[in-house]
Amino acid sequence: MPFLAADVGGTYARVALMQTSQDDGREVDVLAYRKFVCADFPGLAELLQAFVDVDVRTPVRHCVIACAGQVIGNEVLNDNSAWPIHLSQLRQAMALDDIAVLNDFEALGYAFDNHADSGARLLCGPDLQVDGPRLVIGPGTGLGVAVRLPDLAGGYVMTSEAGQMDFAQNSIREREVLAYLAPDGGYVAYERIVSGPGLMTLYAALCALRGETPKLSTPEAITAAAATRNDAQAVEAVEIFCASLGSFAGSLAMTFMSAGGVYLAGGFLYSLFALLEHSTFEQRFLHGRSARAFLSRVPVWVTEHGRKGVMGAAKWYLRRGLSGGAKQAIF
Repeated sequence: MPFLAADVGGTYARVALMQTSQDDGREVDVLAYRKFVCADFPGLAELLQAFVDVDVRTPVRHCVIACAGQVIGNEVLNDNSAWPIHLSQLRQAMALDDIAVLNDFEALGYAFDNHADSGARLLCGPDLQVDGPRLVIGPGTGLGVAVRLPDLAGGYVMTSEAGQMDFAQNSIREREVLAYLAPDGGYVAYERIVSGPGLMTLYAALCALRGETPKLSTPEAITAAAATRNDAQAVEAVEIFCASLGSFAGSLAMTFMSAGGVYLAGGFLYSLFALLEHSTFEQRFLHGRSARAFLSRVPVWVTEHGRKGVMGAAKWYLRRGLSGGAKQAIF
């Protein structure tokens, strides 16, 4: 029986009509797929209905949603969401039998199985495929993180809110930025620095520290100016962003001993690949002393988000036997 799979982030939502593969009941086929801008819709129900009205020709009674944030009670809590998501109301509005929900980066983790990602680009480390823990990191509207366990350990995915960890400055300039953002001390999350909005925060902070007025107003404009090197603050903002991402990824790779590799996911990072290559990302990723021996053996890949979120959500859904009317769904 076909079912809906949605990957809902803070900026974009990707929706697909999925069906169990005829060749392998553990795999899925994509029958239809579309990408939406969340801000174009007043709520998630309207967004999903727009997909159903155009692309779905048979009744659909089941849905799995990969959402940024965490489910608390009946609601998905996420500071970066375009609108509130109340799951029981969504189920009623869409006339669904059930809705299953998981974190969006948990879904991405299920997409990174032992099949090679043909679109991934190697940023640093050896070009090897090893069955070890795989770390998935995605700076976008927020900063998502998940860890996929080795296949020998079941291939399960652990979600996290690692992006909410305290930002750890590494250079004098980063200390100055941190002092500007929190002049009285206190909590500054990595997500506030290492994300699309975080890049804008960095740029605005650097302009303020130099007594200048910001000229650029989007992450894309900042990265474009950094690539052509015609705005000194944009260049420095991207340098700090890439370096901080390297420290963050290296610390988590050590935490989870991610011998299977680190995947930096998302179109935003994919467009930054050339700037990442020429940044201090690798130097900061490798850290120092004994940790360097392990981290130098960990491949770091940059990959587009694409359909991976809906594919991973569908695999998770089938893995738990939720499709076809089973009564194990959350809502």
